Amino acid sequence: MHAPQLPVTVVIPVKNEERNLPLCLERLSRFATVVVVDSGSTDRTREIALAHGCEFVEFRWDGHFPKKRNWLLMNHPPQTPWVFFLDADEYLSASFVDELAAALNATTHVGFRVVYTNYFLDQELRHGAAMTKLPIFKVGTGLYERIDEDGWSSLDMEVHEHPVLDGSIGELRTKVEHRDYKGLHAYIARHNEYSTWEARRYMKLMQTPEARARFTSDQRRKYQSLTCWWLAPTYFFYSYFYKRGFLDGVAGFAFAKMKAIYFSQIRLKIRELRRVASREPHGAAR
Repeated sequence: MHAPQLPVTVVIPVKNEERNLPLCLERLSRFATVVVVDSGSTDRTREIALAHGCEFVEFRWDGHFPKKRNWLLMNHPPQTPWVFFLDADEYLSASFVDELAAALNATTHVGFRVVYTNYFLDQELRHGAAMTKLPIFKVGTGLYERIDEDGWSSLDMEVHEHPVLDGSIGELRTKVEHRDYKGLHAYIARHNEYSTWEARRYMKLMQTPEARARFTSDQRRKYQSLTCWWLAPTYFFYSYFYKRGFLDGVAGFAFAKMKAIYFSQIRLKIRELRRVASREPHGAAR
């Protein structure tokens, strides 16, 4: 006897994900709807999505609000009570789906945080700093935070923006597997783009105090520390020693080191943007 379908629309934002997408889609048979939102893929992403019976939506960003996830919520709102934003390199287990089904049947929460098991250098990381996100929430309870990115961002999807929801948040205990099969080159290139985004956002925030006034305490701590020399070594110490990343061997060391380098990149890019801004006629950062 088949388990009833979950009243959830899984939304998978993609671009050139033929390496990761098949395995991701194979784990989603118990969900009511699966939507793949594509940003002009040039590989077999479209064919793979359609072969799995997914709804396929094309997205072209014009450089203004909204970006991909908010655009989908605003222009193609899911017809199910819940939405689950899943990346193509994230894979669900049957036990996770079971826990989610039980949680949805008896909850007063409007969203659920999820913990992820990271893989790095083709090895599962059992220790180190955990990755968490808020990818599951009730349709109509909120959007991803709005950031003014006109003219300075090249990322068409919300990356480090968080859902801002009207209601309480729960947490699921079963982990989701996060494993990118595109390799280290893609990992480094992605973090290069993300660190540039973070540096440019920091510069924009320095010009918009009204945006900083709406920060949560976690956001306030983050942006107060981005320019501090000690952020990168503190993260390394926290992940590698305090969270026992050293027990994962070479992969644990490499992962903690790469993330520390990422924070160093943000700090150095902010310094570079400040120097450029100081040389411009009106002191404006681009």
